[in-house]
Amino acid sequence: MSYCSAIEFMSAEKQAIHKAYHDKHYGFPIHDDNELFCRLIMEINQAGLSWETILRKEAGFRKAYSNFNIKKVAAYTEADRERLMADPNIIRNRLKINAAIENAKTILQLQKEYGSFEKWLEAHHPKTKEEWVKLFKKTFKFTGGEIVNEFLMSIGMLPGAHNSTCEIYKKVVKANPLWATKQ
Repeated sequence: MSYCSAIEFMSAEKQAIHKAYHDKHYGFPIHDDNELFCRLIMEINQAGLSWETILRKEAGFRKAYSNFNIKKVAAYTEADRERLMADPNIIRNRLKINAAIENAKTILQLQKEYGSFEKWLEAHHPKTKEEWVKLFKKTFKFTGGEIVNEFLMSIGMLPGAHNSTCEIYKKVVKANPLWATKQ
């Protein structure tokens, strides 16, 4: 069952959590590197957990990770790692925390080489899901197939975020995601 369809069967409380993300964020292109980093970190943290858990903790993630400011996260020290491990408002997993910090450092390098994280993504478009996964595994920490697929769908690089019958689908296409552009 697709995310679009699943929301219809959720309780009102769960719909309130998921619908805002589904209707305003999921599948829409992101042009801000810090927000791209945010989405990558949220997808990494979702591994093994429900997306609802991540959505409920988004404010905690933003606060704990300096509103996903790439430069600030890349400069985190061992004391910051310990602070994050003790923060109940995020996912306290050392591998995921280390991945966030190391991936921030990687994105800084990509920004130097390509001008931005977004331009690095665009420079590699189009690729198949399998090619993207291989590239991400080579470039970033803690990025398996499902994480990469969901990240790329969620930012409009790969199709599949919404069913074509979903009312949001047309809004996403109108926002000009890379997957919908002619090559």
